[in-house]
Amino acid sequence: MPGQRKRRERERRQRAAAWEGPWETVFETQDPEEWRAYLRRIRTEGRYPDESRLRYDVLCGRLAHPTTYRLSAPAPVPPG
Repeated sequence: MPGQRKRRERERRQRAAAWEGPWETVFETQDPEEWRAYLRRIRTEGRYPDESRLRYDVLCGRLAHPTTYRLSAPAPVPPG
């Protein structure tokens, strides 16, 4: 369906932008196979029931810096 990918990405960015608090890095690797295996594992475990709250970052590398895959979740805000 044309335009569906753009719409989904726009909605994902809007949900992520709604969270203004700090993010904590849950997982980070430079190995794409390890990245996919970790994502499969947390989905089967049901560790994060609302995956729309997670932020998936792929930091594109160049010659000096390899590509890095990072999964972040909203950090719990202490009461106060």
